[in-house]
Amino acid sequence: MESFVKFIVDMVGNWGYPGIIIMMTIESSFIPFPSEAVMIPAGYLAQQGKMSLPLAIISGVFGSMLGAYFNYYLSIWLGRPVLIKVAGWFGISEKKFNKVDIFFHNHGEITTFVGRLIPYVRQIISCPAGLARMNIAKFSIYTAAGAGLWVTVLAFLGYFIGEIVGKNRELLKQYSRQYSWQITIVLLIFCALIVAIYVHIKHRRARAEKLAETAKAQAVKNS
Repeated sequence: MESFVKFIVDMVGNWGYPGIIIMMTIESSFIPFPSEAVMIPAGYLAQQGKMSLPLAIISGVFGSMLGAYFNYYLSIWLGRPVLIKVAGWFGISEKKFNKVDIFFHNHGEITTFVGRLIPYVRQIISCPAGLARMNIAKFSIYTAAGAGLWVTVLAFLGYFIGEIVGKNRELLKQYSRQYSWQITIVLLIFCALIVAIYVHIKHRRARAEKLAETAKAQAVKNS
């Protein structure tokens, strides 16, 4: 365990900010690579004075954006028939695929933001965005917001762990695993709260529009 932790920390330290960008690009694309293995050591190295915490966060967000753009344009290039076939390999029928597609068309912004905070979803959330041809400016804003929050939390977590363990790298993985799961649970609760607020606002807006249409129809009828 100690040698594994040393390898990860040294890799981030030796590659520097370009290494963070490269590894976070991989993590944000379709390759399952945990962002915790990159940003927590980066935060740890920042606490040790070997990296700049703001630059590490910026590098992490930049890499996440590159990976997201890769999946976005890959989905456009592959096209709908290929993605439906791929989804079928994972037990997702075309009917379910179409439902997801329609949902994303109606709620793409909030889905993109929240999806970046959910494990295993953050890597693939850019695919339905590309398939739906989501406005690239909106896609960039909501992806950057979600990825920025996630990367910042992990970097500060690594910094916090560095203050606890000091130079004892043997404890780094232990604390990283423990706290990263706690942070994930907190973020999932946060996501649920954001979705609840979003649904409430949409419901109130739809109700207000319905009342306005009813009032307009009644006014036309009375005239």
